[in-house]
Amino acid sequence: MGRRRMVYKNTGSEVRKRPATGVLIYVPQIPLKKPNMRIGYARVSTQDQNLDRQRDQLRQDGCERIYEEKVSGAKSDRPELGRMLDALRESDVVVVAELSRLSRSVRDLFDIVGRIDAVGAQIKSLKEPWLDTTSPHGRLLFTFFSGISEFERDLIRQRTLEGMAAARARGRHGGHPTLDPKQVDLALKMYDSKACTVAEITKATGVSKSALYRYLRELSRYK
Repeated sequence: MGRRRMVYKNTGSEVRKRPATGVLIYVPQIPLKKPNMRIGYARVSTQDQNLDRQRDQLRQDGCERIYEEKVSGAKSDRPELGRMLDALRESDVVVVAELSRLSRSVRDLFDIVGRIDAVGAQIKSLKEPWLDTTSPHGRLLFTFFSGISEFERDLIRQRTLEGMAAARARGRHGGHPTLDPKQVDLALKMYDSKACTVAEITKATGVSKSALYRYLRELSRYK
């Protein structure tokens, strides 16, 4: 029997084979997401405000899809932000007009950037040039500011613990048991990491739930 001859069929995007017998080999076309897609996120705090300015800036930067919502930045539940983060793929670029539209705090910003980085995507702010992880220079600047922020949080925590210890020594908090500052510091860091439950923190450090929340309230006063 002679060698089977193969005839090539052009499907438009790829070249497919079909046997000379005329029997077609059907290969389903699976739509792939465009690589390096620029995705915008726009937010205003109230229903009375409009998103036109942000839309224009994001479109001008080349965003192919824009997630929009009207919700206060103080709320942790921002549905469109969540949908955008869930839809991200490797090499996508998230673009925002300014950081205040994306995050509620420095800690919130780092959490969001962490989620973006975890899928291999990048982020860029049009207003703040130091936040642009699409370039080596931008990644270096963001790493630098991340380190400064972490140092500032540690410094605030240390000053808080020292101030509370001094106040307790003067009798301002009579009735509360004295706790090891190192254990308290560990409990605060565990809470700040968001990787542990309160029950796990209290079990690991010996700092009670009520004491942990008391220290957190005191810490917020010093910020």
